[in-house]
Amino acid sequence: MTQSTEIDGAAVDELQASFRGAIVRPDDAAYDEHRKVWNGSIDRRPALITRCTGVADVRAAIRLARSQDLLTAVRGGGHSFPGLSVCDDGMLIDLGPMKGIRVDPEARTVRVQAGVLLGELDRETQEFGLAVPSGIVTHTGVAGLTLGGGIGWVMRKYGLTVDQLLSVDVVTADGELVRASENENSDLFWGVRGGGGNFGIVTDFEFRLNPVGPYVMAGPVFWPMEDAPEVLRFYRDWIADCPDELMTIAVQRRAPALPIVPPDLVGKRVLAVTACYAGPVEDGERVLRPLKEFGSPVLDFCRPKPFLEHQRTFDPSFPHGWHYYVRSCDVAALSDDVIDVVVEYGSRITSPVTSVALWQMGGAVGRIDDGATAFNGRQAGFTFNINGNSKTADGFDSERQWARDYWSALAPHHTSVYVNFLMEEGEERVRHAYGAAKYDRLKALKRTYDPTNFFRLNQNIRP
Repeated sequence: MTQSTEIDGAAVDELQASFRGAIVRPDDAAYDEHRKVWNGSIDRRPALITRCTGVADVRAAIRLARSQDLLTAVRGGGHSFPGLSVCDDGMLIDLGPMKGIRVDPEARTVRVQAGVLLGELDRETQEFGLAVPSGIVTHTGVAGLTLGGGIGWVMRKYGLTVDQLLSVDVVTADGELVRASENENSDLFWGVRGGGGNFGIVTDFEFRLNPVGPYVMAGPVFWPMEDAPEVLRFYRDWIADCPDELMTIAVQRRAPALPIVPPDLVGKRVLAVTACYAGPVEDGERVLRPLKEFGSPVLDFCRPKPFLEHQRTFDPSFPHGWHYYVRSCDVAALSDDVIDVVVEYGSRITSPVTSVALWQMGGAVGRIDDGATAFNGRQAGFTFNINGNSKTADGFDSERQWARDYWSALAPHHTSVYVNFLMEEGEERVRHAYGAAKYDRLKALKRTYDPTNFFRLNQNIRP
């Protein structure tokens, strides 16, 4: 297959005649709006955008792309760090209009279409005090998050997003609609739970729901970055035997210019521990008291609040259009050596929008059999998400270099890596994300469902 900007106009007209969604071409007024993705450092111009409203549109778009030999990108929420949800010259299959959500509160299940965002899903499920374990930014797409595994605020209690997945509908590279679950096409079901978009376009997801909220004890507590060595050692010991209901993310950054942040603190380097207790609020208050009382916090926003409010905590830090670059790794433990690296590079943060998130793993995530899903790294102690960000292109190169240097300094401690936090880093890094045995199994699955590697704009597993 070759990239091409020359698409047979008659073939597009034929598609248009039966297509329920919108077909957007480069000379259409809406083209620039629909080619944009979340990461503002990505600027790509597809030759055709097909905005699908259902399975029939998806199948028709795939048939056209195959017939025209088009490089094809697939977009759910458009939150891919490396911008793999858009391409130059080829076709963008945009699932954004597919917004269906159907909650069954009695069965505690929900069916979700591929264009749904996390905040939209939470809004429907929280009406019944239920939730799917998901991510931490509400405008992330459910589809991409799920297909890579899905880490977030309630995973230590209920497992990853994929651990609550009951079934999927997949349109394969040859345009066939396939259902996969534990009892039907079970090998494909194993692969989509962590293997990304390598095997087809998942149009519908069915999840198990779990009781969460509607109120939780949650939010960040901040200390000056100078206190980081003592805070991180306390934090390590405090979470060593914490209950599964507690999930924390330690964050390094400059204090943001938000209305709730005192002006004299804005721009100062800070360390925050953001927590969410997925259980009774009064239990959360008791469990979190030692954190809130340690040392001399400069801000404390950890309090009872609606789970929906807590899910929006990080939204202001990751808006659409900024320039994002991430390096990531898992580590086994928060050793003194790891803490030394964290302290050193935290003190070098310059951009007001650069940040590091150190995710606490374990709990239910680590108790599920490692071979049950394609997701790898269940035994990780912590996951680093090192963001070298800037609001525009100005200063972006230096932020990326800082992120690379931080990541390299952690290299002696790397174990695995979360596939959703990869940039375009090459086949060996993708193999590292899955481990050799799982990677070989995923390659065999790829040969079955996508032998020509039609779906290759992803963290690609080549057949």
